[in-house]
Amino acid sequence: VFPEMALALWMNLLWTTKKKILQQRRLSLYNGAHGYEEELIKKKLQQFSGGSINLSKEDNGIGILTLNNPKLMNAFTGSMMVELQERVTELENWKDGKGLIIHGAGNTFCSGSDLNAVKEISNSQDGMNMCMFMQNTLTRLMRLPLISVALVQGKAFGGGAELTTACDFRLMTPGSEIRFVHKHMGLVPGWGGAARLVRIVGSGAALQLLGGAARVDPERALSLGLAEDTLPSADESAALGEARAWLSQYTEGPAAVIRAVKNVVTAGRELPLEAALRTEKDIFGTVWGGPANLQALVRRPKHK
Repeated sequence: VFPEMALALWMNLLWTTKKKILQQRRLSLYNGAHGYEEELIKKKLQQFSGGSINLSKEDNGIGILTLNNPKLMNAFTGSMMVELQERVTELENWKDGKGLIIHGAGNTFCSGSDLNAVKEISNSQDGMNMCMFMQNTLTRLMRLPLISVALVQGKAFGGGAELTTACDFRLMTPGSEIRFVHKHMGLVPGWGGAARLVRIVGSGAALQLLGGAARVDPERALSLGLAEDTLPSADESAALGEARAWLSQYTEGPAAVIRAVKNVVTAGRELPLEAALRTEKDIFGTVWGGPANLQALVRRPKHK
């Protein structure tokens, strides 16, 4: 009876913890109390069509998210913003996922927002609404239990630079650059890019990158800690293969364990220490005595 009871208890704990983590992850930053009307915003954004956000989910648990609007250097149209949210929801529901690579079609990453759409919604309430919508989506993207990589080829400008900061890692290819051009547009980041950038490179470097609208090539990105690595290949499909290989060092192993790793790191980054510790304890409970843990105990590995 005892093992069955233990298993039932473990499954119950697993379920309640998963529910808690999911609720926390889907928690919208903004709601009606902030004057945020999501359905209205989506309707408005849908009017500015063009391009697409494609997602392929591979058997090894790696998702490939492609920004596909090459004639505008993969700039985000309104309908692409809505599609990004749909893809994030799809990834939240992907139980076997372990990793995610975000890249752009046609050898460049993303040039930010489509200026045609931006001109049409230039009043400040519309701008704030788009800002809230994209912050919500990118925060959910960042909190996915997937280890994520932005594969930067060509240019990641403006909102494209902001999108890279919603990933765990950034890989750059030869000749690519990340550039927060917002100052030249009379703006600051609005999709959460500044808040995330400070956490990645520190406030001094963030001030330089935003205040100088500086071009960040792979070499500078590496020295700032903005990028993890420069891949050898500038060719689109070769670079994607290299990014897959790079990511696989972190995604090898059972999905439950990889996802737990990402979740404890997210908790540690976002929550006050005590809450982070409690969350870590809950997540630990989902893997302790789990299949991967039990198999490891049977193998009794010698620590070398």
